[in-house]
Amino acid sequence: MPQMAPLYWLYLFCFFLITLFMFLVLNYFLTPYSKMTLTPLKLYNNYKNWKL
Repeated sequence: MPQMAPLYWLYLFCFFLITLFMFLVLNYFLTPYSKMTLTPLKLYNNYKNWKL
């Protein structure tokens, strides 16, 4: 039915807004990169410099 097409796009737009909002909220509260930045530096300092 063509009458339902505006409602279909409205539902898709609402779904898009909800998923975008959830994505932004999760990225704001969960920050994995700040926790991972220190570990490679610690591992890099443990390596010995080998000379031939």
